[in-house]
Amino acid sequence: MKSQQWEALNLSFDGSKLNRSIFQTASKRLLDVTIATLGLIGLLPLVMLCALLIRIQSSGPIIYRAKRVGRSGRIFEMYKFRTMVANAESLGPGLTIYGDSRITKLGRFLRRTKWDEIPQFLNVIKGDMSIIGPRPEIPEYVKYYTENQKQVLQVRPGITGPVQVTNYDEEKKLKDQTDPERYYITQLMPRKLEIDLNYIEKQSIVSDLLLSVKTFFMIVFIRK
Repeated sequence: MKSQQWEALNLSFDGSKLNRSIFQTASKRLLDVTIATLGLIGLLPLVMLCALLIRIQSSGPIIYRAKRVGRSGRIFEMYKFRTMVANAESLGPGLTIYGDSRITKLGRFLRRTKWDEIPQFLNVIKGDMSIIGPRPEIPEYVKYYTENQKQVLQVRPGITGPVQVTNYDEEKKLKDQTDPERYYITQLMPRKLEIDLNYIEKQSIVSDLLLSVKTFFMIVFIRK
């Protein structure tokens, strides 16, 4: 980090405020595993094509493993198709900014279509993630959550969620900032958490279904 002008916070939190029945929790988990399994099977040809194109275009691993914070503050490896050049972390900041030169040509397409997120179905099957939920955060940034914001850690993070379907394009918002990291922590992250906490409070099978439909249309009508 460029500066330490904001205080790092303890990750402990009270997870008792989330009121979910065993039936709701089990139903969501069963639906997650079913969708993820069928998704991987149905998208297998696309998975193989993406893997082949990544291998042809640039050297390096096909799957990128990113450390993220999941439910109860547990750190896990989130899988994505690699969209940047190999060893991208050594060439620039952890945050990805719109027009980032580290992103490959294929990577830009994968990001626009959201195909780079397909490997996260494996995270869902493993229990790290859900299909719908708050997007998992980088460990270094979770330290700056307020006590209220930590409530987002009560649920499994999602492949997609309310933030992703509200035109909240953080890469473009960071582009013209002199200190993107500080802007993200003080401006973008609090707004995203507000949206996610509102989702958690009102979450239901119906709301997840609506978010799934919105995500589908967002992918079909690709945003540039």
